[in-house]
Amino acid sequence: MKNIINNNRSWYFYDLSDKVLGRASSEIASILLGKHLTSYNRSSDCGDCVVAVNAAKFRLTGSKIDQKHYYKHSGYIGNLKTESLGERIKLSPEKVVINSISGMLPKNKLRAQILKRLKVYGNENHPHQNIKFVKEIK
Repeated sequence: MKNIINNNRSWYFYDLSDKVLGRASSEIASILLGKHLTSYNRSSDCGDCVVAVNAAKFRLTGSKIDQKHYYKHSGYIGNLKTESLGERIKLSPEKVVINSISGMLPKNKLRAQILKRLKVYGNENHPHQNIKFVKEIK
């Protein structure tokens, strides 16, 4: 079967201010995958593009900011690096949003292709002012 490629992709604008991170990430992942389209096929890249702004203003439920940790290990003994979600948000809230959305995408070769269509910005300023958005989610 031939892979269907959507050349005329639509653009969606998503405002993350005062939105719960997990719920917003699942909505964005669904748009990126193309599940809202009638031509959806899980083995092809047929989704749309998303511009997400105000990444520094999302909300977290519960006490995730202190209890959720990210781990990184180089393979050497005693070299486990631990970082809390709060520390990661201070450094780069955009990367936290991208990591959350990436975890909701399929773990195959299409993930990198799909994430190229996601643009995340920490504040309201973005270079996509001249694009006509199909839908603005605020």
